[in-house]
Order: sequence, then C-alpha cells, then structure tokens
Amino acid sequence: MHDSVADHYDVPDLARRILDAADEITVDALAAVDEFHIGGRAATAQMARCVDLSPGHRVLDVGCGIGGTTRYLADRFGCDVTGVDLTQSFCDVAALLSERVGIKAAFRQGDALDLPFEDASFDVVWTENIADKARFYGEIRRVLKPRGQFAFHDVFAGPSGPVAYPVPWAGDASISHLADIDALDWDGYERTLWEDKTAESATFFERMLARPPRPLGMHLLQTRTSFENVLANLQSGAVRVVQAVLVRD
Repeated sequence: MHDSVADHYDVPDLARRILDAADEITVDALAAVDEFHIGGRAATAQMARCVDLSPGHRVLDVGCGIGGTTRYLADRFGCDVTGVDLTQSFCDVAALLSERVGIKAAFRQGDALDLPFEDASFDVVWTENIADKARFYGEIRRVLKPRGQFAFHDVFAGPSGPVAYPVPWAGDASISHLADIDALDWDGYERTLWEDKTAESATFFERMLARPPRPLGMHLLQTRTSFENVLANLQSGAVRVVQAVLVRD
C-alpha cells in the first residue's frame, strides 16, 4: 500500500523540471508548484492566520510534499519546521529547494501512521490528505505537546458518490482514503476552527483550469484530468473539504 502511494506521487526528474521552469527561485515564486494541495498558497496563509505560530515553535508538516508549506511557515513565522513525507524524492526536492531559497528546514522520509518522533515533540502539527485517518490522528495526538495545535485542510468523503478517478491524491480507489469526518473520534480536542471549504475549493479549481498553463505550475506534478476530476467530485458532493484547528487537551 505505502509503495503504491509513494509511486503515485513520484515524478521523475522533478527538481530539474522545476528549476528549468522557474524565472526565479524564492519562497513566493515556488508557491505556484510547491503548494499543490487544494487551495494552494492562499489556503495555507488563511489557515496560518488561525494558528498560534511564534518564532521557535516546533512545527511538524506531515505530508509535506516538496516543502511549500514547510518553507512558508519557516519564512513567515520563524518556526522550527520539520517536513515528513512518504515519498523520498519529494523530501530530496524539498531539501534542495529550501537550500536554494535559504530556508533552514529538516525533511525526513517517513510513514505518517508511524511517525519517527518522540511523544509530545511538537507545538503544532499541520497536515493535508493522509491514509487511515483514525490511526493517523492518533499519531498526531501522540507527537503533540499538551495544548499543542493540530491544523488540517483535508479532503473527506462527501454525501454522494462515486468518486471519479484519477484525482491528485490517488490514481484509483485502491489508494484513496476518504473518511467521513463526522464519524471520526475527536474526543480530547478543543475545536478553535472548523469550516467547510468545499465551495471555496471548487472555485479554486475552476479558476486554475480556466487559466492558460504557466511554465511553473501544478501541472509539473499532476495531470489536467486529475484536476478536472477533483472539481467534478467537489461539485457533485462526492468529496468535501474541511479546514480545522484543534487544541489537544
């Protein structure tokens, strides 16, 4: 299973393709490609405003991809950020790009369901789409300090289906893990933010698909078909997007 997920995201020669396409290599310029989750940089910035982020805070970015959110949080807030991702090539590209823009951040290949960190290690955990939500959220709770913050902007099962594939997070149903958010156990957390972002996410993809392709963009990581399908799934109600910030007791 894990190998299949890692293979889905792996893009051959990705670092060269990004560097060749970029007019400049800065934290903000790279956002066109390295913030390839739903909502892009705008969603990251919006959620960051809802989280208590201070210089020196230890932040874990789970499912960090090629490090867009990791670099943003380190650059804007002075946090000590560690990114972890299942795909080794993503970690390698993330480290290379961070070095190019002068951002100090650590990147580790690892399984989100068995995080390679000690208990109560982080002030904030930040994440996007991860498999086996119930087990994963248990791992988040383990590595969070008491009163630590868990921030997510994630895709969940919607009220209707079926889901059209491929989508950015899965080529087919075998590696797609869309939990019902209302059926998950949130005991032990205080909700400080809980917003449905489905309509806003659909607008994000509508605008992205309407723009002419740019040299540096998310097409370097995913096909147009996957973006068209996620838009259709959002519009049909097959999937939904929720943004939340929870505080551990």
